[in-house]
Amino acid sequence: MGAMSALEKTLENRLEALRARILDKDPVELLDALRTECDGNAVVSPAGRVMVPNAYDVALAGAVHDELARQDGRVGQVLTDSLARHAERRGYEWAGPLAVHVTRSDDVPNGRYSVASGVMPHVSADGFPHAEQPHTADARS
Repeated sequence: MGAMSALEKTLENRLEALRARILDKDPVELLDALRTECDGNAVVSPAGRVMVPNAYDVALAGAVHDELARQDGRVGQVLTDSLARHAERRGYEWAGPLAVHVTRSDDVPNGRYSVASGVMPHVSADGFPHAEQPHTADARS
């Protein structure tokens, strides 16, 4: 690992730790849920490439969304950057341009957040068996 990568990872971990203390660990768990969603939907193509979904939907409970928005208005970008680094470390290839959409929802089943992934409709889903039915991972209560 290069010096810059190690420094980036250290800074990312410190930022996540700080947010966890402020927000009762939701951001760290949310990043883990995104990574798990990505890993769980990885598909090896016939050419040996490991493909992962490129569209992630994060629904946050109202209180969590409001708190994260107050702490850092760039929540979607932070999650996107973190997921991109995760995929790079694992050698994954995106099924298209990566996008993490963060929305506020009062209907989150666990009262905190939910994560779902899929392939953007304009991207060919050949060789990507889970493209039609997005998989959902909810945080534990």
